[in-house]
Amino acid sequence: MGFFKDCSKALLSFLSFTPASERFSQQPLLFPGITIEPEVASPGFKCEYPSLKGWQNCNEPNKRDCWLKDTASAQPLFSQYDIHTDYEKSFPQGIHREFWLDIGDKTISPDGYLKPEGKVVNGSYPGPLIEACWGDDITVHVTNHVQTNGTTIHWHGLRQLHTNEADGVNGVTQCPIATGSTYTYKFKALQYGHSWYHSHYSLQYPDGVAGPMVIHGPTSANWDEALDPILISDWNHDSAFAAFQGELDGHPPTADSVVLNGIGNYTCNPQTEPRCLPESKRKPIFSKIFQKGKRYLLRLVNSSTASDFVFSIDNHILEVISTDYVPIHPFKTESIHIAIGQRYSVIVEANPSAPAQKDGNYWIRTILSEGCGAINQTRNETGVIRYDSKSTALPTSEIGSKVDTTCADEPADHLVPVVPWVVDRQAVNNVPEFGTFEVGISEQNVNQTHGYVRWDITDTPLWLNFSNPTILDLHNTSFNKQYAVISEDYNHGFVYLIITSQNITHDKKTLVPVAHPIHLHGHDFVILGQGNTTYSVTNTPRTFDYNNPPRRDVAMLPSGGWLAIAFKPDNPGVWLVHCHIAWHASSGLAMQIMERQSEIEKTIPSLGPTERTCKGWDTWFAEHVSTFNQDDSGI
Repeated sequence: MGFFKDCSKALLSFLSFTPASERFSQQPLLFPGITIEPEVASPGFKCEYPSLKGWQNCNEPNKRDCWLKDTASAQPLFSQYDIHTDYEKSFPQGIHREFWLDIGDKTISPDGYLKPEGKVVNGSYPGPLIEACWGDDITVHVTNHVQTNGTTIHWHGLRQLHTNEADGVNGVTQCPIATGSTYTYKFKALQYGHSWYHSHYSLQYPDGVAGPMVIHGPTSANWDEALDPILISDWNHDSAFAAFQGELDGHPPTADSVVLNGIGNYTCNPQTEPRCLPESKRKPIFSKIFQKGKRYLLRLVNSSTASDFVFSIDNHILEVISTDYVPIHPFKTESIHIAIGQRYSVIVEANPSAPAQKDGNYWIRTILSEGCGAINQTRNETGVIRYDSKSTALPTSEIGSKVDTTCADEPADHLVPVVPWVVDRQAVNNVPEFGTFEVGISEQNVNQTHGYVRWDITDTPLWLNFSNPTILDLHNTSFNKQYAVISEDYNHGFVYLIITSQNITHDKKTLVPVAHPIHLHGHDFVILGQGNTTYSVTNTPRTFDYNNPPRRDVAMLPSGGWLAIAFKPDNPGVWLVHCHIAWHASSGLAMQIMERQSEIEKTIPSLGPTERTCKGWDTWFAEHVSTFNQDDSGI
């Protein structure tokens, strides 16, 4: 990739030394050129690259691994953006896209049961699709109309290279957006694939502040038609803020149902339950139409509060092509386990020659993983694939014989990234002393943990001051212990994190054997290894995989076991590490990675917007202090 070695240096130099206020201009600054309009999935949507003169789209149904190529180049394979391009170093310069999101209160009923304390984005749950292309500059204006809470929006899985202030984490990278106020996020789509955006204000996303996101780019296998992301969520009828009290009291909440893109079917009696809607007022079951012979790209997201799912379609094979934002070499399976926060792209072929795929309807199943969640109504037939667009009948298909409901990530040898990493066998940090963490229940006095028994990952549960985000305290060298700040001041190599969930008790915490989906902000990480056995400081590292191991931004910490991950310390910022079970994160199961502390402020165009947002929050808080009760970590 000789051409892009030089190109990537220029682009990275541009990001590093151009004032941040100039990074998101309407026009590309590097090369004058023309617009390219490749084929993309959504009708009427276009990817545009006005800087790439003489280039053309090379992404076609039978060549999805290519994205853009230079037709004038004498060496076309070395002058194109494709599935093999190292997207952390090279990317095409797209255009500027701008979005507006309004967060508000609304009574909603995604599963047929009214939720008076629902939250919505632009009036709906899920919120609208945010759609962009690889290399685009993105601006999103978020206005808060919620009357009783602040809000923030996190763009799940995006690297946010040199845009830490846009990560959207309450108490870490910003203060909450006060009622009636607006905060503007600016960032670049350096990766491609799909994900979701959601509130990172306490327990707001389980009440509805979430939506899908697509960044168009190449894929590692071919398809004919792409569907919008499918958000798979457990759903609670009551406010998550109220339900959280059960977690604090030692009785984790049980969800009521499952919804796909805000559509579910909760069984209840309208005659005896006032919040139960009659059939005539309910949404029809979630369904998609397949045409025989076509290959469909499905973009799956687990956007749940506390539940892992196994996704399958009766009598259909899934070809898996990406993990989170990382393209992988394709593999085929009958089902796929999706932990909270994880995403998979899968291709499903509507094959008319397969005996099981005759005309008819087939169940989409989202099966609760064993031991990873609790739902009152456990019916797993949550959607329908129809080959006849006029059909309204429910399927009679049966679940496949090879559907595995184990709560565990896919085998490592299935998840092989297309763009390889070779990991240094020697960590830059002191792993035994500063890189090993235990997940468990804090043994501190409840008065030290704000009145309740709480989860933690460091020596104390995370507890943030909404009015004092870490990003405004970058010169501090002695953070409050409850901020759980871990310093990583390295500019090379790999930082290792070893996280355990063992079944033992010591003077600091009770280590409960529960599985946790662990999410790192600001980075993709490699999975050096994971297992459900006791971690051995001496022997377990001998089993680590250093040669292109699985790479993603959410991985399962197995119940009673261990998870070893590593990331490149190449993105100065304050980055959250947390369990994506919302109850656990709010309880305190999180820590902050302070990466290259002295360099963070240089990457931020101005802290003025952050300071204004904090001032607005403080004004709102002063007017509501008598009714405001912080009982969670803040995230």
